Amino acid sequence: MDSRDLPPSGHSQEPPEGAFDSGFRDQLDLLMRMRRDVRRFRKDPVDEAVLARCLKAIQQAPSVGLSEPWRILRIDSDAARDAALRNFEQANAAALEGYSGDQATRYAGLKLSGMREAPVQLAVFCDDETNQGHGLGAATMPEMRRYSVVCAVTLFWLSLRAEGLGLGWVSVLDPDQLARDLAVPADWQLIGYFCIGWPQELADSPELERLGWESRRAALPIETR
Repeated sequence: MDSRDLPPSGHSQEPPEGAFDSGFRDQLDLLMRMRRDVRRFRKDPVDEAVLARCLKAIQQAPSVGLSEPWRILRIDSDAARDAALRNFEQANAAALEGYSGDQATRYAGLKLSGMREAPVQLAVFCDDETNQGHGLGAATMPEMRRYSVVCAVTLFWLSLRAEGLGLGWVSVLDPDQLARDLAVPADWQLIGYFCIGWPQELADSPELERLGWESRRAALPIETR
């Protein structure tokens, strides 16, 4: 290659085939930075068309053996929501007992659920015994089905954020009790309980970091073997 083959000074090369341009990549980076675990929601309703558009992202998610093992319950009834909230409150009280001193005080001050305010609430499960996919990739690593559901949730989360919506992942729960309360099949395993709605505020950093609970690592640790 000689100087005649190089792009003119001050001009960038065209992106490789199949790649997106720098403007799109910048927006994608911003979307990922603005994706936050939301706990504080406005009570405004979520437009059903917008929600449906975001849920389509789940259908586009990768899954081991194309098994699509996600099972989604929309928690709308007062009875189901009350059971889920009671579950959280009991689990949260038990978790608080595991801390002491200043850390207990900080934990008690955290808002770890938007279950009282979020207009849309979903319980997402993995069907560990699905026949779809014929077991491809799951015979040696059956947990891949659950990882597939997490991948689907991540795409859904980003799609919600792109619409201006927020998602809060409630993990302070007794999953077995929730499964009983929602009367799901025995081979469904809870992946997460999700609160969805319009966030009260937008942020590009985790609330737990802003409140001094923990800090992000400055660099990604990668080891070589």
